[in-house]
Amino acid sequence: MNKFFSKIKMQQEQNLPFVLYCKPNSDTIIGMFQQNDALFNVVDFSEKGFVFASFDGNSVHLIPENESDIFAVIRENEPVMITESNREFPTAVGKADYERIVAKGIHAIENQEFKKVVLSRKEVIELENFDLVATFEKLVQLYPAAFSYCFFHPKIGLWMGATPEQLVKANVNVFETMALAGTQKDNGSEEIIWGEKEKEEQQFVTDYIVDQLKEATLEVSVTKPYSLKAGSIWHLKTDIWGVLNAGFSLKQVVSLLHPTPAVCGLPKEASKAFILENENYDRTFYTGFLGELNTSFAVDSVSSSLFVNLRCMEIEADFDHKTAKANLFMGCGITKDSIPEKEWEESVNKSMTMKKVLI
Repeated sequence: MNKFFSKIKMQQEQNLPFVLYCKPNSDTIIGMFQQNDALFNVVDFSEKGFVFASFDGNSVHLIPENESDIFAVIRENEPVMITESNREFPTAVGKADYERIVAKGIHAIENQEFKKVVLSRKEVIELENFDLVATFEKLVQLYPAAFSYCFFHPKIGLWMGATPEQLVKANVNVFETMALAGTQKDNGSEEIIWGEKEKEEQQFVTDYIVDQLKEATLEVSVTKPYSLKAGSIWHLKTDIWGVLNAGFSLKQVVSLLHPTPAVCGLPKEASKAFILENENYDRTFYTGFLGELNTSFAVDSVSSSLFVNLRCMEIEADFDHKTAKANLFMGCGITKDSIPEKEWEESVNKSMTMKKVLI
């Protein structure tokens, strides 16, 4: 581990790109350390490496496998103690603005402009003595069932997250994806009860994904929805998998799926246009996608494993870390049954995923 963390420090000092990540339920941390500061882009998804893409799909960047030193270490499985912080994170900043945008979204749904829209907000937190390695270690320990990562490029910035949502996993012509929607805070109960609003939202997402994949697949299988815990939040999840038709590429599948209704809405183009017009900030890489693209160093065969960039934050800091701030991003699925104040509360609950890492 010491050699691994020394490599991270060296990359920081030289201002060179790198990514650290840990797959769901894995005890292995993988690091890719690019040997130059060039900004590589994905063109046709035949490239090999770690992809980092924006919400709008206009920026699809890559840390190439053949331009990087690659290390893998077994993480230390030590429990993380969450202590009460004597500084309070702001929670009411932007409340009125967010509720106003949600109300506008509900009104658009009532006017049949779209069925669902995912509306998000950004919260800025000032940090003291930010430690990249310690924060990443805490991220991995707190959320072992998520895809945890730390991505840095001097021409992009520093991003960290622990996302529960897989966009697509592909090996040759076999693929896996998921529908993830519906959210409620964990209250310690063993029985999770879902309301009609959450069930409907989940069905929207599932039906859309299956419909989108019809032309690209020989067959598609779908499970019944089930509850999935991600940190202190419960989601409704449906697993979807199948076999691609001959001639369909990973690029086409990603294009069909991204952005999913779980981060954008339904129909895609109408809800996306509403988001871009009304959110009043640029999501950049929040609700984009990231992960392994055609890699072979972690498994015996070439495969891709891409995740939706949720439960994430952008860290604005010099690598001396004397001053830093975190930009946190939280979004909620809005349907005709949404209540603006409840959606605000849900966004606050979701913000705690990253805030716990920063305590």
